[in-house]
Amino acid sequence: QVQLVESGGGLVQPGGSLRLSCAASGFALNYYAMSWFRQAPGKEREGVLCISKSESTTYYSDSVKGRFTISRDNAKKTVYLQMNSLEPEDTAVYYCAREPNFGCSGDLRGSYYWGQGTQVTVSW
Repeated sequence: QVQLVESGGGLVQPGGSLRLSCAASGFALNYYAMSWFRQAPGKEREGVLCISKSESTTYYSDSVKGRFTISRDNAKKTVYLQMNSLEPEDTAVYYCAREPNFGCSGDLRGSYYWGQGTQVTVSW
């Protein structure tokens, strides 16, 4: 079955960096687009970044442009989210997601698979 396991979250000071990892299993990672979403307390889940099968990047959130990047290593079956210049507003649970197809859609009405999430807290 499809499994996505995130890791790398934690507490970081403003201006700091974190790299999240998503270990994928149970499906052919190289066929699907993969995304990162996040959900802050009291807010709806929002898309952050997506990487397609062909490794083109789609930003779902303008607030992370220039600070976050997404990458994938199909051989290691892992997707990464590099987060730099972190701000308190980035505090959220971050979720790895398998998109419904090989392209990035961001349409949550589609068939998404989710990881369990990893907490990122940006604070002094």
